[in-house]
Amino acid sequence: MPDFGIASLAALPPPIRTDFTKKLTRREARTLEACWRFWARPDQLAPEGGWTTWLMLGGRGAGKTRAGAEWVMEEVESGRAGRIALVGETLADVREVMIDGPSGLRGVARADMRPRYEVSRKRLLWPNGAVAYVFSAGEPESLRGPQFDAAWGDELAKWRHAEAAWDMLQFGLRLGQHPRQVMTTTPRPVPLVKRLIADERTAVTRAATAANRVNLADGFFRSVIARYEGTRLGRQELDAELIEDNPDALWTRETIERARLRDARDFVRVVVAVDPPASSGAGADECGIVCAGLGPDGRAYVVDDRSMGRLSPLAWAKRVAGCYRAHEADRIVAEANNGGEMVAQVMRQEMPDAPIRLVHATRGKRLRAEPVAALYERGLVHHVGAFAKLEDQMCDWTPGAKSPDRLDALVWALTELMLSGEAGEPKVRRL
Repeated sequence: MPDFGIASLAALPPPIRTDFTKKLTRREARTLEACWRFWARPDQLAPEGGWTTWLMLGGRGAGKTRAGAEWVMEEVESGRAGRIALVGETLADVREVMIDGPSGLRGVARADMRPRYEVSRKRLLWPNGAVAYVFSAGEPESLRGPQFDAAWGDELAKWRHAEAAWDMLQFGLRLGQHPRQVMTTTPRPVPLVKRLIADERTAVTRAATAANRVNLADGFFRSVIARYEGTRLGRQELDAELIEDNPDALWTRETIERARLRDARDFVRVVVAVDPPASSGAGADECGIVCAGLGPDGRAYVVDDRSMGRLSPLAWAKRVAGCYRAHEADRIVAEANNGGEMVAQVMRQEMPDAPIRLVHATRGKRLRAEPVAALYERGLVHHVGAFAKLEDQMCDWTPGAKSPDRLDALVWALTELMLSGEAGEPKVRRL
């Protein structure tokens, strides 16, 4: 039998690898089954060299989570890491994806090294004494104080307070001889990701969705791949390309980033805008739900995006109600082109006393969106935190194309707060 090293085995063509495994004893097969370095693709293994950050850019379903979890497990089992930070977009994301997900830390661990999770203390404990602490990127200050010798961050490009959370994490990576971190994310051209790619201390690898096809449902490839393959969104979400702004779009990331804030409050008026889907069920479009406030300075502040797809009318009405109450809004603005009075009737089931104004799109979406884009260019609109999906739609949509629902809701909210008269004839509201 050929004497292959583990790295060579992983790179063998499938027929040869299958023939090799058939010659193994049962004990050898069990050992090999638990060997990640045999089964992993080369793009899922940590690069060689003295990097500080491993940035793994991967398409949807490309195996990013598995790669991050296996790297952490290898660091723990080797004794190189004893205090680890696990950072996700939210605490729920860390637990459901990074810890308890099918490719999470508990899912990939050997039985004798499976960690247990202490919910009350938000930490993961391994049998050898290593411990990982759970953090939400939405609460950067929670990273102030603790110290680590390793870290794993998931979906970095979606973190709402990415810069602040990143900075706090770097201050905490101060234990051991060479503290390191892996960041697994679908690429988006946000400043932090672009800066990390340019950093000489960062090792960058890329993995396309197609590379992991053997582990994904055929239906996913028949529907999703066929629909998005070759498009700008597909190149980003499937091929892991870093796609810059669409030159024909009305918004740019630079404009949004320049006016981004970490915090804003004390609004004189707050509205929740809703762009209801035309249907419900599995094939329904998203219900756009965006909340924005008007400050005493006459500027608008986008504070929440609760848009979601595949919702029944009652389900999206509940989300609208939750947003309305959470931000103590003054009014709900809902597009009534699809549904008319039914839209108001559904929402009044959840919010019988809320002021609801139905609006009708009488002009093209370009004429409604251009005045709002002009407000951004003048620095009159701020995003409080980051809204990844909404901002992707803003910077990718071009006039003439079907406008996505988050963007429609944003336009209605800012039109209500900042503009009067017909869309296309903006007047800035002054106090």
